Amino acid sequence: MPRAELEVLKREVARLERGSSPVASARFSTGVGSLDDSLGGGLVRGALHEVFADGMLDEASAAAFVIGLALRASPAAPLVWVRQDFVGLELGEIHAPGLAELGLSPERLILVKARDGPGVLRAGEEAARCPPLGAVIIEPWGNPKALDLVASRRLMLAAGRSGMPVFMLRAGGAPLPSAAATRWSVKAAASAPLEAAAPGHPVFEVSLMRDRAGGAGRSWIVEWNRDVRSFSHVGDESGSSLSGGVVSVSSGGPHPEEQGFRRTG
Repeated sequence: MPRAELEVLKREVARLERGSSPVASARFSTGVGSLDDSLGGGLVRGALHEVFADGMLDEASAAAFVIGLALRASPAAPLVWVRQDFVGLELGEIHAPGLAELGLSPERLILVKARDGPGVLRAGEEAARCPPLGAVIIEPWGNPKALDLVASRRLMLAAGRSGMPVFMLRAGGAPLPSAAATRWSVKAAASAPLEAAAPGHPVFEVSLMRDRAGGAGRSWIVEWNRDVRSFSHVGDESGSSLSGGVVSVSSGGPHPEEQGFRRTG
């Protein structure tokens, strides 16, 4: 990219970070008061947010946490999930009944499949420019070369202009320099059983690794309640690596009920 164009992108992102755009500076609540307070009132809506799994066994938890955030940001509008094909081969395809267990009707999800990292980023940026959507989830595999600082600035700028949250789910990836507003690490935590020993609500230990507005370095144990579509704080902040009731993806190939998605790509 020419240096002049890069400088323009940097200035535009900086303007959005200063909150000069009412659309870009709007926030949405997670439902957890202490978490929202650390973020200055909630997550910035028109911004890019990165989410990492603490380990390979926590990839499903990271995906479920992102779904919860997307539902908090938009309770009714369609959601777009742009996913690299290799993620499905490594982690399993998206499981429609699992989405329903989290409170997301598969009919609301537009699933876009892309062959490689550049394709995922291109499709994600295009989706991020469509204000009628509720949120965009972008899931490349690993650390593709195309996912550089310029690419993250382009996504941040697209989100800021449309006022729509963009969540980068970093499956199998490691942190890189990024223009994202926040960066999170997620792992599964123990859930309490419901009545009649039914599986409890999904519980996560979430750590704010980076916040461009400050306030990083804290962790929370939060529970997702699909009935009220909200997170709530549980226990203390020491965390646990035990698995809870997280059911967002299958462990094998495409599930027959994947037909519930609207799919393109």
